[in-house]
Amino acid sequence: MRTTMNELGLAARVYRLTKTYGGGSAEVRALDGVDVAIRRGEFTAIMGPSGSGKSTLMHIMAGLDAPTGGEVWLGETEITGLSDLELTILRRRRVGFVFQSFNLVPTLTALGNILLPFDLDGRAPSALERGRIDDLVDRLGLSSRLHHRPHELSGGQQQRVAIARALATGPDLVFADEPTGNLDSRSGAEVLRLLADASRAHGQTIAMVTHDPVAAAHADRVLFLADGHLVADKPRQTAEQISAYMLAAEAETEPRTDAAPAASVASAGALR
Repeated sequence: MRTTMNELGLAARVYRLTKTYGGGSAEVRALDGVDVAIRRGEFTAIMGPSGSGKSTLMHIMAGLDAPTGGEVWLGETEITGLSDLELTILRRRRVGFVFQSFNLVPTLTALGNILLPFDLDGRAPSALERGRIDDLVDRLGLSSRLHHRPHELSGGQQQRVAIARALATGPDLVFADEPTGNLDSRSGAEVLRLLADASRAHGQTIAMVTHDPVAAAHADRVLFLADGHLVADKPRQTAEQISAYMLAAEAETEPRTDAAPAASVASAGALR
């Protein structure tokens, strides 16, 4: 029996998801019948060795790539058959993104970048949204940096601006793609603390793709993919437990080229 969104309070799910690239003897099956549900209010980490399909899964769940087969749902909306324009509007209004490379617009100030989703949507923030933005700016320690451009900010500050932008619209789901990959350990730990706080204290649903066991240890739940299959779904783990599992999984998995689209392509689509 298939579960519904209302039964479990799911923010997103995929059902029997497949994704293939190429054809014939050159076909690569990046995802092979994957069933995944992201629960509302949880911080979920998605992990796996190179070529496991984790990036492909995130891109499809975010509406940045189309599946070969299966269903993709955001809340109670099936997005599988939506047009490009409908997907663009859905991402703009209901999904937030945090990328490894920050993806801030260099000509805009920090505040301009935070307000970018509203500008792209052709509207100003409502009073409720303005209050949320003010609270985010305060919580993220950005009050004194709002009129600085990205090149005037440290890497950690740029990522905090990106987090504020992702949360500003109150999205159903935030996707974080290796959010600490370009940061030093101290800044990375601060970003992870902020993401965990957004989930646990404010009920924000977050799905984070990462290869870092230390980053994944901040999540409430850790999903492991291998060769296009979901192979484990574990509650909160320590970094040591995650490392041990990953080492064992990689020892059993032959390396193959990651078939996921380049992050830069996904980033461009996310901010359209």
